[in-house]
Amino acid sequence: MDQPIATTAGTEGGGSGGSSEGSLGSASAEPRIVAHAAYPPPAARPTQEGPRGIRFDFNLGARVLVPAGNWRVRLSDLDTGNILFEAETKGALINSAKRWFVRFRIEAWQDGESVFVHEYSAEDRPVLIQFPVGTLGDPLGWLPYAVKFQRKHRCRLTCALSPLLIPLFRDAYPEITFLPPEEVRVEQYYATYYLGLFFDDAACIWQPTDFRHVGLHRTAGYILGVDPTEEPPLLALPDESRPIAEPYVCIAVQSSTQAKCWNNPRGWHEIVAFLKEHGYRVICIDRERVYGTGLVWNHIPHGAEDQTGNRPLTERARWLRHAEFFVGLSSGLSWLAWAAGVPVVLISGFTHANNEFFTPYRVINWHACNSCWNDVRHRFDHKDFLWCPRHAGTPRQFECTRLITAEHVKATIRRIPGFGAAHVAARRQAER
Repeated sequence: MDQPIATTAGTEGGGSGGSSEGSLGSASAEPRIVAHAAYPPPAARPTQEGPRGIRFDFNLGARVLVPAGNWRVRLSDLDTGNILFEAETKGALINSAKRWFVRFRIEAWQDGESVFVHEYSAEDRPVLIQFPVGTLGDPLGWLPYAVKFQRKHRCRLTCALSPLLIPLFRDAYPEITFLPPEEVRVEQYYATYYLGLFFDDAACIWQPTDFRHVGLHRTAGYILGVDPTEEPPLLALPDESRPIAEPYVCIAVQSSTQAKCWNNPRGWHEIVAFLKEHGYRVICIDRERVYGTGLVWNHIPHGAEDQTGNRPLTERARWLRHAEFFVGLSSGLSWLAWAAGVPVVLISGFTHANNEFFTPYRVINWHACNSCWNDVRHRFDHKDFLWCPRHAGTPRQFECTRLITAEHVKATIRRIPGFGAAHVAARRQAER
């Protein structure tokens, strides 16, 4: 049985209290909700009205506020048949332990009389799904699951996410409202769900299963209770025209941590030369020409054409849409290339192959140390740019990608249908 937060109700405007672990909180005259720090908190008190002063909603799991009196409250899972919580109270705000999607049934008795029964139904009701800001790949992988949720429940869905991403999706999904977090009015929603990578969620409060087991994007399917099968999001671009006439390949060599980079010192140099030899222009679309920290810096590869800069994502997607293929890392631009519908050559060793979307052109060296990011024994440190939990400070540091050879990547590229056609076309053109 779940152990929800249950606090004594104070004034009618009281919220709830307790810890994010979902244990029973102490009584408080002014209880309050403690939400996950990465997201704006829900409304201070439940948004839906029931009989006899009862208020309820599903904006942080199930929340039920009963005023002073002799009450018994029960929370059940309609799909499993389990009673998750049942207790008597003189007045409290009860908050379920789980914040991910559960099809709850709420029941309340006053003085032994059944006075309230509500079974979760989001149809034609406003629902909010909150995405974290400051990241690119995660929301691109998660959005299709929000779409599945909207279609399954036929709700009026709002997605709160970075304003940098909204132009990619707004016209592709007119049935969904996209808002930056600061424009969301939390008091209007029947239910709210929080998408994220919850590293330290041992009690599975925010996710039903650890994301490292199921994959970065598929975790959203589990959180929202929809089919976790992956699919790319739709993109609607204001300009769909081809940026250059010649055949070209897009690359991205930068990432937020060195473990994500291709640490073979000659790798990118050889691949850029290889692509140019086969008749392709090579376009680098990273945001930064040079990126790193301390003594470690990554530069745009020699021979690549510079389209770096802090540019709109719709422009990046336009370049990707018309590329012959994309070569990148376990980073946001690979997810954008997947969404744009081009073949993705994904070079990564620090993540397991099931962490990202499926591509037949995944490059990983199973002979080297690999997959530390998906190892629940290692906690990823976002602040450590040189994070390498197994071999930091040794000759084996970053061997997961350092031992991926250029020949390995070239062999993978050669498998892409039509590869080399640009070279043949260019040669024929030169012979005319």
